[in-house]
Amino acid sequence: MASYFDEHDCEPLQPEQDARTNMLLELARSLFNRMDFEDLGLVVDWDHHLPPPAAKTAVENLPRTVIRGSQAELKCPVCLLEFEEEETAIEMPCHHLFHSNCILPWLSKARKQQQKHRLENLHGAMYT
Repeated sequence: MASYFDEHDCEPLQPEQDARTNMLLELARSLFNRMDFEDLGLVVDWDHHLPPPAAKTAVENLPRTVIRGSQAELKCPVCLLEFEEEETAIEMPCHHLFHSNCILPWLSKARKQQQKHRLENLHGAMYT
């Protein structure tokens, strides 16, 4: 397989970075060609590498916003449902609005239980 520089008929600025650049090119090609992550040694067990839950006080102090006017056309980024007029939403520091039932499990330890519940429901839906 040709190197990036051979493919583009150019020379690297720093020869010692040639190997690193080729590795990045190989990674990009692998991802593009849908190579299995296991072949690259990049397997991550997300069940055991979830970020820690948010601090309870931080979650409690997130601003609550009552949906009014044109905000009712906004959608929750998690469930993609529009907010209803006079509904209370949780505003994250990024200023996105979320239904409390959608965002709170992600901010607490309950997200692991929610994932398990969804998988059980999915399994049940497939075999009933």
